[in-house]
Amino acid sequence: MLRPSHAHSVFSATVVLMVSTFLSRIVGLVRVKYIVWLFGRGVEADALNGAFVLPDMISYFLVGGAASITFVTILTRYRDTGREREGERSLSVILTAMYLVLGGAILVAELVAPWYIHWWFPGFNAEKAALCVRLTRILLPAQLFFFAGGVFGAVLLVRKQFNVQAVTPLIYNLGTIAGGLLLVRRLGVSSLAIGTVAGAFLGPFLLNAVFARRAGTRYRPILDWQDEGLREWVRLSIPLIVGVSLVTADNWIIAHFASATNGAVSLMSYAKQLFTAPMAVLAQAAGAASMPFFASLWSKERHYEFAIGVADSVSRVAALGLLVSSAMAALAAPLVELIFLGGRFSSGDARECAVYFAVFSISMFLWSAQSIYSRAFFAAGNTLLPMAAGTVVTLVSLPIYAYFYRWHGAMGLAVASDVGIALQTVTVAVLLHKRRMVSLASLDYAELGRCLLAALASGAAVWVVFEWLGAMLGHLLWSHAPVPIRWVDLAVLVSGTLLWLVVTLWVLEKTGSALPRVVMTRLRRRA
Repeated sequence: MLRPSHAHSVFSATVVLMVSTFLSRIVGLVRVKYIVWLFGRGVEADALNGAFVLPDMISYFLVGGAASITFVTILTRYRDTGREREGERSLSVILTAMYLVLGGAILVAELVAPWYIHWWFPGFNAEKAALCVRLTRILLPAQLFFFAGGVFGAVLLVRKQFNVQAVTPLIYNLGTIAGGLLLVRRLGVSSLAIGTVAGAFLGPFLLNAVFARRAGTRYRPILDWQDEGLREWVRLSIPLIVGVSLVTADNWIIAHFASATNGAVSLMSYAKQLFTAPMAVLAQAAGAASMPFFASLWSKERHYEFAIGVADSVSRVAALGLLVSSAMAALAAPLVELIFLGGRFSSGDARECAVYFAVFSISMFLWSAQSIYSRAFFAAGNTLLPMAAGTVVTLVSLPIYAYFYRWHGAMGLAVASDVGIALQTVTVAVLLHKRRMVSLASLDYAELGRCLLAALASGAAVWVVFEWLGAMLGHLLWSHAPVPIRWVDLAVLVSGTLLWLVVTLWVLEKTGSALPRVVMTRLRRRA
């Protein structure tokens, strides 16, 4: 099961990707912790977090930010019709064409970076803006590695080989850490940007390229604008390029408004990265694992099985999202303090960051559901409708972000993020229903209701008990012995998690939920 060439089922692929994503996010949090320790919420931190925005935009608006998604659809069609050689040639054509286009765009972005930073981050002073420009220029070439790696990774995904995808994020995150450890004394915050580029080359690009070659794929520089696969890829990618989804734009919009508040770009980024750790394990892993299977069902015109599979996946991840969000919100304060407190990151910074994290956590089930719904459209080869809808939702959301920021500063941005993702999820779900691809009636509302009740009960129990007990325990320990606050936080987290688990399982059992039994049964079968 752990061999790179092993072909997975939907469930085993989901488990492997969830475990690997969990490990990757742990390493990612170590990476964030390292940045927090060194730079806190200061000038360097704001500049570094802001420096990722332009490279992300370049990637998103030129290759749709979803190279692997569109390639999975195309290569699945070639494979299912016995035309793998044609698919391999098209891969070479597309890679060659995009090397030229994306490479040219990166060169232009290197030149216009100062103007861009001044425009997108109007709240940055001259020192912070200059540093952000330098870091942006270092990070830009990494987008070439991400794109090529996404293409080679799609070759493996079509073959149901997910193990390489499980490892590449680990290497990427370790690259940033290694760059800092080796070069931070000589280069300062620039060392982290250099490490990030190195990690992108070694992980997402090189590892995928090596194993795609082992699977028989050979890249040759070919430029053929009439190639069928290139035209198909352009057709699928154009909506992703000209449109924009709030799923991606959320971070950009938050950074834009938060730049006017000193340190807010960093604190919001830290809270969002901590939030995306469990979200990626739950939503992105399940979505990535399901995508090739959805694409295969649709290409074989097994539409009923496709609809039921999507609805079941949405129901499961949304139900789990409701449960996880309750624990995250209730234990936000000790979690943030335990992970980030120290170095240049103070207790005040931790408390502010924890509030943002708790508000983000409320929307976990929505992020989980939209991840599956979006991939249902992509698997069916329809990228135009969801991205057109996503663009409309993003435009409608902009005044919402602006209003909430004026109302309550950075906290308002966290609330606006939840409102925006709710609009995005409902819109995509309704579109699938209207097109009779996935019926809203197919969702397991009874199970979702049970999980919502369990989430409310367990979250409330944890919050009430540990608001009182955590304060009392901390006072008792500090009054008798100088026990570090992180040990208090760890004790609160461990006991709070156990209490949350007990209450959750009790409510699910009393309400007749099948979720615990189904999960354990499938895990035993795989074992």
